Amino acid sequence: MPTAADKRAGFKRLHESGCFVIPNPWDVGSALYLQSMGFKALATTSAGFAWSRGVGDSGFTREAALAHIAELSAAAAVPVNADFEGGYADAPEGVAESVRLCAATGVAGLSIEDFTGDRANPLYPFDLAVARIKAARAAIDKAGGDVLLTGRSEGFIRGKPDLDETIRRLKAYSEAGADCLYAPGISTREQIAAVVGAVAPKPVNLLIGSPSELSVKDCAGLGVRRISVGGSLARAAWGGFIRAAKQIMDTGNFNAFADAAPGAELNKLFHQMKRG
Repeated sequence: MPTAADKRAGFKRLHESGCFVIPNPWDVGSALYLQSMGFKALATTSAGFAWSRGVGDSGFTREAALAHIAELSAAAAVPVNADFEGGYADAPEGVAESVRLCAATGVAGLSIEDFTGDRANPLYPFDLAVARIKAARAAIDKAGGDVLLTGRSEGFIRGKPDLDETIRRLKAYSEAGADCLYAPGISTREQIAAVVGAVAPKPVNLLIGSPSELSVKDCAGLGVRRISVGGSLARAAWGGFIRAAKQIMDTGNFNAFADAAPGAELNKLFHQMKRG
């Protein structure tokens, strides 16, 4: 098993050139399956993890998040990036403490977003948002400096889809020490190209969480370095579960199980991983 330092170094190399997909598992089993397919890195999903615990997105504590991140980081042989939401604090000092604790889990990277949690006032004021990224950077540097920091601006998925303001924030987060920039919700070629160009040469993460005309090749052509899928794999799994359960309840038959993954194949895969 590679060390945390090995995984962090490998994660940084992935951000130096090309374009890679970083899918989002929600538990150890889904993480190991994605790893077995050949994905070079993984990312947690706060939504997928929350649903597995029977709560809505963000409905869990910092302690629960840290335990989850540590579990996936220890189980996976590839780098894991943490969806660390807003750092579980408003003040920069609180963000710094949370980031220190997250870095100690062995994670390869983490993201800090500027969503306040208040739908009426969804984004932290600009100066405070930048100070929060600076605090995260300082905490990582103090811990050794090898955890990759992603700065997220949430306007497009929080009711404030202002491209100019999003770019202003991302550029400031880059200057504050973010290694990678991320604006979930941008989707058109024009928006993506504008963000990539504005923060170059820093890498950009693109979220594709719904059917899209863009392929990995298309995203690479636009200059995107990293593609994540958020909670969409978890939603896909829940979709199959819900359809099968509804069929049993509504019709009394079990035909939806025809699409289920074969248990023998799953057992074989995970037995092999345990032996390895």
